[in-house]
Amino acid sequence: MREITESDWKKYSKLRPVALERMSQRILDECQALCQDSSRSAHERYGELYRLIREQDEILAAVFDRFSRSSAHEGLVKMVCQELVTDEEVAQFSPEFQKGVLNWRDGL
Repeated sequence: MREITESDWKKYSKLRPVALERMSQRILDECQALCQDSSRSAHERYGELYRLIREQDEILAAVFDRFSRSSAHEGLVKMVCQELVTDEEVAQFSPEFQKGVLNWRDGL
């Protein structure tokens, strides 16, 4: 378990719902594009939509299901890997936390 400062925890706690909203919007945008694809039959679109929702739900769960101080580094790494947070947002964290996130990400 990595220690996280109170300051970094507060930043993470505020950033997490922002990243969740971004991912949710991304999924909805993909669903909308899929539903509007008139080159496919309704049944094909339905099947693809079903697959997309199941796949994205697994990713969403992997990124957001754990919310604790001990999982904050891992959570931020997953958000970075899914491109849900910007470099500027990551730069707001302490250098130690950033280093831990980058080391963890690079180990994936």
